[in-house]
Amino acid sequence: MVNFLEATSQLAQDHAARAVLGKHELDELLSEREKLNLDIQAILDSQTNAWGIKVSNVEIKHVDLNETMVRAIARQAEAERERRAKVIHAEGELQASEKLLQAATMLAQRTEGDAAALPADAHQIAGDKASTIVFPMPIDIIGQLLSKKNG
Repeated sequence: MVNFLEATSQLAQDHAARAVLGKHELDELLSEREKLNLDIQAILDSQTNAWGIKVSNVEIKHVDLNETMVRAIARQAEAERERRAKVIHAEGELQASEKLLQAATMLAQRTEGDAAALPADAHQIAGDKASTIVFPMPIDIIGQLLSKKNG
């Protein structure tokens, strides 16, 4: 007499598990465990049906990964963390550039007719004592100011 329990267990651990789990990424093993359990159950059912055995439940409890896979997964996770950090940094740079554009637009609008508004606007843009404000200025104006000072 054949031990059907042991044969079904071996079938599940060897053939069915490898056939289903080998087709998926680690992320899927973690996030779609219930679907994978059902896939393994269907394979087992089809093979044990001839023995008169119905597999009613399958649960993936533990998956052994070789050292190469563990290192590959670690590299993938590190690359994903670096990618997210770069995206966050780029979003911060974009927000900063948008604020600088707003400040430049506000300065351009307010100083066109009123040069006295510049100090008040600069204080409003800075918001605190630790701010640095850069005013772009054509080089020919700087040259004229220097020539007047020296002459």
